[in-house]
Amino acid sequence: MAKHGKKYLAALAKVDVNKNYEPREAIKLVKETSYTKFDGTVEVHMRMGLDPRQADQQIRDVVVLPHGLGKTVRVLVFAQGDGAINARNAGADTVADDDETLSKIQGGWLDFDVAIATPDMMGKVGRLGRVLGPRGLMPNPKAGTVVNPEDVSRAVMEAKAGRVEFRLDKTANIHVAVGKTSFDEQKLYENFAALMEAIKKARPAAAKGNFIKRITIASTMGPGIKVDPNLA
Repeated sequence: MAKHGKKYLAALAKVDVNKNYEPREAIKLVKETSYTKFDGTVEVHMRMGLDPRQADQQIRDVVVLPHGLGKTVRVLVFAQGDGAINARNAGADTVADDDETLSKIQGGWLDFDVAIATPDMMGKVGRLGRVLGPRGLMPNPKAGTVVNPEDVSRAVMEAKAGRVEFRLDKTANIHVAVGKTSFDEQKLYENFAALMEAIKKARPAAAKGNFIKRITIASTMGPGIKVDPNLA
């Protein structure tokens, strides 16, 4: 078992590991048990009652967190014509409307956090799958990152505002960041509540029994705090 430092153990001493906390109480504890010198990220980890091997039990969706993630989101848009104009007007950091940018990405340039594309560019973007796919940057209609030219502005602004993608992984878990430890409790709670609402809305019709089995919330390097799934 990994040895933990004094700071971690002191933080853990504040947590009742056998208790399922009410969400606001858990968030308060997350802030109290964050001990990093930098501004840590607050993450929610969920164990789902779904079988990831079944296509009809997948979850992949997005949520716009009301208070964002506390970081600058760099947005790249694959678009031409009106789509490219809309992207620039909405404040996209990079507009990939030429082969030069596509070659740069193929060569490993990835100075962006979100990639959005218009359908007419997906033929070219598809060739970048090997580079973008493993990093979760591949535009996808389900994640709201493949949009028509007239919807590019909205997609860019949402991504900048704190739109977060969540998806079921191969081990039936979902991991999502909901803000920074410097956020006040109310903002973290509102972001958490928006995420939970979106997860419940995304429940697949094939889901049976207990949909959310376990919720843990933690700050970077901090101890996990269990949240009562019935109250979330």
